[in-house]
Amino acid sequence: MGARPYVLLSCGTSIDGCLDDGSAERLLLSNDADFDRVDAARAGCDAIMVGAGTVRRDDPRLLVRSSQRRAERVARGLPPSPVKVTLTARGGLDPAAQFFTAGTASDQRLVYCGTPAVEATRARLAGLADVVDAGNPVDLARLLADLHARGVRRLMVEGGESVHTQFLGAGLVDELHLVIAPFFVGEARAPRLVGDGRFPPGAGRRATLAEVRRIEDVVLLRYTFPAGGAGS
Repeated sequence: MGARPYVLLSCGTSIDGCLDDGSAERLLLSNDADFDRVDAARAGCDAIMVGAGTVRRDDPRLLVRSSQRRAERVARGLPPSPVKVTLTARGGLDPAAQFFTAGTASDQRLVYCGTPAVEATRARLAGLADVVDAGNPVDLARLLADLHARGVRRLMVEGGESVHTQFLGAGLVDELHLVIAPFFVGEARAPRLVGDGRFPPGAGRRATLAEVRRIEDVVLLRYTFPAGGAGS
């Protein structure tokens, strides 16, 4: 496998493994102290990725919230927030989404797109993001190699279910930050940490529990995975 960024997958779930419930309103799974921890982790990364479904459903800003952390990044010669990244097989992203509008005009935004939808997506998002051909179907190894070539050495992946499943199934996650909220969702239609997939089997991808941390009413489980060729 060629050089690629170190991949940190960060997410929160209910006790029964749900990323959200089935309602139109986003379910908050964490607390202010943990949101600040996530913000610090974001500030330490070169890029943040979410799937197109998350862009459409949650409309995330994907910015470093703390003004101090933004200033520290700028002092190191970095942009205030990491590069924003999403991936989509079919395009169909709303140009008015905060992924494209939040932050500054100089912020870098990358859309990795399935080959058949590249031209239409470039026309739709002209001037808002760089649209990159990621193959048909979208090839994560190709995507990560392109990010590495652009200088991304540490990538934070924040969801959702389909993206988690693809990255974990391909053995492309180096570290997992999993926060467990103290309640159940109990809905069959609710999105999960992962969906159906073929995951690397047995001891070869057995995670190491590197840390357990109580953060007020939630628990952070930090796992690391066997080295998979992360770029330096």
